[in-house]
Amino acid sequence: MTVLRLEWISKRFGAIQALEEVSLSLDAGEVLGLMGDNGAGKSTLVKIIAGNYRPSGGRIYIGGAQKDFHHPIEARESGIEIVYQDLALCDNLTAATNVFLGRELTRSFGPFRIMDYASMNAVAAKLFKELKSETRPKDFVKDMSGGQRQAVAIARTRLASAKIVLMDEPTAAISVRQVAEVLNLIRELKRQQIAVILISHRMPDVFAVADRITVLRRGRKVADKPVSETTPEEITGLITGAIQAA
Repeated sequence: MTVLRLEWISKRFGAIQALEEVSLSLDAGEVLGLMGDNGAGKSTLVKIIAGNYRPSGGRIYIGGAQKDFHHPIEARESGIEIVYQDLALCDNLTAATNVFLGRELTRSFGPFRIMDYASMNAVAAKLFKELKSETRPKDFVKDMSGGQRQAVAIARTRLASAKIVLMDEPTAAISVRQVAEVLNLIRELKRQQIAVILISHRMPDVFAVADRITVLRRGRKVADKPVSETTPEEITGLITGAIQAA
């Protein structure tokens, strides 16, 4: 089932044409690797899907219904969650508190309402178990590895029952062992029939988890191929322009 379809998406910033007539589709449980050099338009495209930017032209369909997002909250209400490169986590809070940040559970205590940490810890523990992560709800984020931090950010998307998760460079600047943890998290999202768009410069990571790779160059889509029908060498050529299109 197609959960996302983009038709002829364009975006201008003044005189700069950031995206020009980009079309793509994404099925439930599919991992799409979105690749391209710096300035190719990857982050702009993802921010349009997430409701951060409005396109200058083109149409967005979620589950077959046309959408016109004015704010990120509207995209979230349609089942779209984004995990930014900096993860937007609070180091001084626990994993569970970060998962529920802005959506905290409370309970009544006389005339007052207080934070229900026990319930938040229980739900977070269940989410981490579903993701097959060793992250513990009461651990502080400041003490976590890069892979555990990604687990917290991804658990937050699961709390919102996301249908589509957008991930911006999730394996940048972390160790080999932590990269393996993050790739396993992506595989687990796929197993749960959640669609993932993965922005990454790391070719081995994309080939390890993606079903399909879309390449952008200077705001245009130059390739959209199943991983089984391409090679890292071809993708590198498409990114650099040594190969014009495929």
